[in-house]
Amino acid sequence: MTLVILTGASGSGKTTIAGEFSRRHSNFAETCCFDSIGVPTPDAMIREYGSGEEWQRVKTLDWLAKLSVRLAISPILFEGQMRLAFIREGAKAAQISDYALVLLDCDDRTRRQRLAVERRQADLASEEMMNWARYLRDEAMATDTKILDTSSISVSEAVDTVRRHF
Repeated sequence: MTLVILTGASGSGKTTIAGEFSRRHSNFAETCCFDSIGVPTPDAMIREYGSGEEWQRVKTLDWLAKLSVRLAISPILFEGQMRLAFIREGAKAAQISDYALVLLDCDDRTRRQRLAVERRQADLASEEMMNWARYLRDEAMATDTKILDTSSISVSEAVDTVRRHF
């Protein structure tokens, strides 16, 4: 693979795993993070795109178009919170066929612990976030997308698993 895409709900380990991957494998692959473009307020998303979902869709497509050019230079690990359908749409539009899509997931108890305690973002440890995680999990299962459960594995084990997808 030349592109590995990690997605998942908040607290699944995307940023932690991508950061450690970058530290260990920067000579092998570039690491890109969706949120590095900045995330506007929900009001701004609605004002400019009609909804948060449409903002996510447009930005996912934009990202994949940019990455398609960079793939000629280096393999890329791309992480972000995106619907799987938007990733597939963006990859098709950017004519990227050589990629692995991996949903990072964890159980609700682990997600709440990571968000509320470790990240001190208790507002994200909401039922809405748990529902979003379930939505992504269901979408992954319905499309035979790889799921990496980070509930009880180490960051190192997760990075090793991600590296094997290249």
